[in-house]
Amino acid sequence: MSSAQYGLESPMADIEAGLDLLRGKPVAVLTGAGMSTGSGLPDYRGRDAVPRSPMTYQEFMGRDLARRRYWARSSVGWEQFARARPGPAHHLLAALAGPAVTTTGVITQNVDGLHQAAGSHPVIDLHGRLDRVRCQQCGTLTSRATLHSRMLVMNPELAARLPELAADAAQAPDGDAEVDRTSRFRYPGCPLCGGILKPDVVFFGESARGEVVAAAFAALEAADALLVLGSSLSVQSGLRFVRAAGRQGKPVVILNDGPTRADPDATVRLHGRIEEVLAVWARATGAGSGS
Repeated sequence: MSSAQYGLESPMADIEAGLDLLRGKPVAVLTGAGMSTGSGLPDYRGRDAVPRSPMTYQEFMGRDLARRRYWARSSVGWEQFARARPGPAHHLLAALAGPAVTTTGVITQNVDGLHQAAGSHPVIDLHGRLDRVRCQQCGTLTSRATLHSRMLVMNPELAARLPELAADAAQAPDGDAEVDRTSRFRYPGCPLCGGILKPDVVFFGESARGEVVAAAFAALEAADALLVLGSSLSVQSGLRFVRAAGRQGKPVVILNDGPTRADPDATVRLHGRIEEVLAVWARATGAGSGS
């Protein structure tokens, strides 16, 4: 993808037109990885995205060695992921809710929990949350931080090298990282039933939970417009909401640095840094400047 497609900035007239479509309306918001780049979590498909081969659900569930590899890499990536805090874009979006628009829901493809930390409500975690772990047998949810501490105790060699590995790792939006020699890594089973523990996020090859998808579509149904922030809409999981808004005759405003799969479907297509455009909207509506 050409770098010329990135770094574009929309004229002020277009930015104002986008706000005019949203102002005073109930709005559903769909966000992607570009929303969290300001928090130090790299994008999947942006200009500076690192090529990677994420593990599939079938691999994780089917092979013990694959789970060892995942948890070893994730233990390193978790160090940076857990330190992430909401950026200006998260705070500005939360501030816009009320003075500018009524948010029926922030439907996020991210798994970082940063929208909630910034004060957005309601937030629908379409792909789950990385700070939770779900047993694939009994369904019990537990804390990822607790599991992390336990795995470091079980793997003292990795724990001793953690700062070095974390500094060298190529970070990813889901907290994964490249680590070598993972075949000896040890990980626990569910403390209640002994089942396989998996991050409470949707892996490639896995479907989002039905009740979560239903809540996302309900938020769109209750809205008069859809705002997309920081998503290339490359996968059907997010694209379907844009297509549904089109079928319902609802305007769609897309703000993203770089092309999206739904550019032809946008009522207003904006380019630029999310925090800069949201700051313009916040000033225009008296919503404040965020933090």
